[in-house]
Amino acid sequence: MGASQYIEFKKQRELGDILTDTFGFIRNEFKPFFSALLKIVGPYLLVMLVSLGFYFYAFGDILNFATITAESQVFSPLIMIFALFSFVISSVLVYAVSYGSVLSYIQSYVENKGETDFNAIKKQVYAKFWPIVGLGFLVFLSVFVGLLFCFIPGIYLAVPLSISFSMLIFQNKNASDAYSESFSLVKDNWWITFATLFVVYIIIYVASLAFSLPAVIYTWAKMGIFSGEMDATSMNAFADPIYLALNILSQMIQFLMNIILLVATALIYFNLNEKKNFTGTYERIGNIGKSSD
Repeated sequence: MGASQYIEFKKQRELGDILTDTFGFIRNEFKPFFSALLKIVGPYLLVMLVSLGFYFYAFGDILNFATITAESQVFSPLIMIFALFSFVISSVLVYAVSYGSVLSYIQSYVENKGETDFNAIKKQVYAKFWPIVGLGFLVFLSVFVGLLFCFIPGIYLAVPLSISFSMLIFQNKNASDAYSESFSLVKDNWWITFATLFVVYIIIYVASLAFSLPAVIYTWAKMGIFSGEMDATSMNAFADPIYLALNILSQMIQFLMNIILLVATALIYFNLNEKKNFTGTYERIGNIGKSSD
């Protein structure tokens, strides 16, 4: 990779720079980056998508009033519960492995000045799997409880905790240390971090919404909402192959949007770390000294 394409993570950035470098990194590293993700996350993602399709099919089977029998009233809900459980478990696996893969890839990219080591990335992903799951549980529980208390505490907690995964990988912290120290890193820059995350979330939300609209429009059309002639039997659209395909595509797009968010949060972490610790600045000064020798 040429020097002109290398993106320096360890430096301070404004909001616009974070957005530009997020998409710049993905554009420059598109082939090796997504190739690594496909190799590591791909099998888990496939299981998640199959589980999602299975769940929608089972749910549609329950809503298919024309085929309800005494046996299906018992059997179909059990199948749906199993499908939902499979989807939840596979989703946890996908997001834990994808968090580890994206951040480990960036770490390898930073440490090797634009080059990456796939074997080292894969090794770290599995080494950090359970810490990521544990940290994810802590983050979810904290934000969920915070949102229950007048919503604002949840927003306050979500901002520092969004970079806790970066601290876990880049600083090799355990889950509890990454959780607690994320508050210290964001302490003096909460508002600018919130503003940056808010803008990134809006961009990702709008993009995700645009890709989910075809499934919504198709469902409404099949149910007769646009014509004003709703039919209860049309609720089995959930088992419709086109509906399933559109929703699986929508889930894929949400996964890709989450990848963009992870890259942005990594850049936010390095920005905050540079403001507080000047790590990249000291490294560049040291490199100048070495080059002069």
